[in-house]
Amino acid sequence: MGTCISKEEKIDMRPLKSANPDKLLEEGLSDRVYPGAVLLVVHRGKRVFFRAVGHAALEPRPILMKMGTIFDLASLTKPLATTLAMMKLVEQERVNLEDTLEGLLPGQVSEDKRAITPRLLLSHASGMADWQPFYSRLDAVPPGQRKQQVREWIMDIPLVSSPGSEALYSDLGFMVLEWIIELKTGKNLNELLLDQWYGPLGLRNLFLYEQTRPPHLEKTAFAATEFCRRRNRILQGEVHDENAYAVGGYAGHAGLFGTAEDVSGIAGFLLECYLGMRKGLLQPDTVRAFFTRQGEPEDTTWALGWDTPSRSGSSAGDCFSEKSVGHLGFTGTSLWMDLERQLLVIFLTNRVHPSSENEKIKAFRPRIHNRVMEMLGFGKRRGEANG
Repeated sequence: MGTCISKEEKIDMRPLKSANPDKLLEEGLSDRVYPGAVLLVVHRGKRVFFRAVGHAALEPRPILMKMGTIFDLASLTKPLATTLAMMKLVEQERVNLEDTLEGLLPGQVSEDKRAITPRLLLSHASGMADWQPFYSRLDAVPPGQRKQQVREWIMDIPLVSSPGSEALYSDLGFMVLEWIIELKTGKNLNELLLDQWYGPLGLRNLFLYEQTRPPHLEKTAFAATEFCRRRNRILQGEVHDENAYAVGGYAGHAGLFGTAEDVSGIAGFLLECYLGMRKGLLQPDTVRAFFTRQGEPEDTTWALGWDTPSRSGSSAGDCFSEKSVGHLGFTGTSLWMDLERQLLVIFLTNRVHPSSENEKIKAFRPRIHNRVMEMLGFGKRRGEANG
């Protein structure tokens, strides 16, 4: 990743001893927030903190966490895969954010969904349901037909609200976005990302899961997730999300795997594009449009494929600036970018191992973000000026 240097802002890059995140990461272990974690902080293109703690797996045998451990990134698939592909289609004018599904998916859209647009899908305002257990109905469907079958089922599911009237986080909306991407490009999402993004950017360990893990990677390279009753095993090196697994390994909402370093690589690329410091793959105006919080529905925090900090109770904590974007993954992963301060915080954990009933990460994640900001001298709450 290239270096982003601002002449307007200078801080002492030496971590403040009292605010060093090390002790808090260890506290997360002792309090069983997670079995293991990797925290990577990048400021102005330079790594200022990079640590791995705990274990990548506890069962069936202990494996130490490493900085290069590969995580099931879960819903980080939405911004770092599906949204990335949509950015390029919009920039190329192959898709307009105000197009309707009636025109994008001709002959395949139920009446109540015809007016839904990519903008509404990306900002979780389409009115579609949040989630459905499609996997429970797919056993009798041939593997090659499952993704299309799920898309037909999505069209049959009634909307829970009228399009644009309220924000409801929806996996289904991003499954539809993947469908649009395939029709417009003639490629599946994995092929498209490898050819246009991950390959050219040299991100060797950022990939969508397909059936099995890549043959060159050992199972021990991955952070374990949950014990899956349907598969009767601890999941390690295979996708956690049951719907993604059932349709072949990934869909528009889940299935992306990666290391903290490669998440930093794609996030840093987007930050540089936003700042106008990197041109070629994406134009600054495109990235800025997708990073902009939407005006409707009222009080939404969603940009296009990305979340922004809420006024209170944000997973980003209290100190990220209002010009920040981020996203979470169910498995215990997160990425937040402070666009104003040119700051990336990648916090990857396996909090669902061995059970997703552990939800301590919700209270812990804002604390680790606040600690990072204190370390860098950005400890004042959002809306206050840092002196």
